[in-house]
Amino acid sequence: MAIKEGGVSRKAFNIFNYVFLFLLMVVCLYPLYLQFIISISHGLEVMKGGITLLPRNVTLATYRAILRGDLFMYMKNSIIYTVVGTAVNLFMSCLCAYPLSRRTFSGRRFFTAMVSVTLFFGGGMIPMYLTVKQFDLMDTMWALILPGAISTYNMIIIRTAFQSIPDSLVESAQLDGATDLTILWKIVIPLSKATLATMLLFYAVSHWNSYFDAMLYINKKELYPLQIMLRNMLIGGQLAEETEMVGSSAASFATTDATLRAGTIIVSTLPILIVYPFVQRHFVKGVMVGSIKG
Repeated sequence: MAIKEGGVSRKAFNIFNYVFLFLLMVVCLYPLYLQFIISISHGLEVMKGGITLLPRNVTLATYRAILRGDLFMYMKNSIIYTVVGTAVNLFMSCLCAYPLSRRTFSGRRFFTAMVSVTLFFGGGMIPMYLTVKQFDLMDTMWALILPGAISTYNMIIIRTAFQSIPDSLVESAQLDGATDLTILWKIVIPLSKATLATMLLFYAVSHWNSYFDAMLYINKKELYPLQIMLRNMLIGGQLAEETEMVGSSAASFATTDATLRAGTIIVSTLPILIVYPFVQRHFVKGVMVGSIKG
């Protein structure tokens, strides 16, 4: 039975939606909120336990300890890897997607099939490690960027968005003497901003959260991304070393491993939280454009 517009069933349906989405929002946001209130609570209060809704004995000692450590060196590395890596990803993906989207490109189906094979088959970790080592990329930023310069899945979405652009626009530009690079830069990319903004978010989050590649290819501590620090902090107990805490006084226990861990999680999450609102409005439109045509 259809739900009548403005009827009781419609109102009940809307109320259910609002309640369900509110509860879902609480479930998603509460873990982050819990880490925040732990990070600004006194260490002794955290050790006692029971902090669930409000902080106790509020202090910024945790964030002062974080500022004294190497956190911002790791964060700077992560920002560099994310910005450069995302730029390389988008650049390479567009260069690959554009010719595959043009029906006049000879061999388009063959190359599309060859690229699509990589969605299902890969060389594996050891061949990739040997390749990175052979090209002398170990302990460099490029070891974390070049091996994954193109995500086949994201490239196919971009290609599909490019295919939705009318051929008449491209043909008219060609008649005016525009080259393929000019068409790509001045026509195709501006008309695909929603999809590219969505792919920017996908690529950026992937780079920001990545730590396994850094474990394989980076041995110098000063080149570690932030996620390596978080990993070491969570499973290796290296928090005191990273924040230059010297056990005995430790600001009268105002900071503990639990508060430092929570504070570091908050600080490491902030960049993505800041970036997301700027691309969120393009998110649904960009994914839908890339899913209409195959």
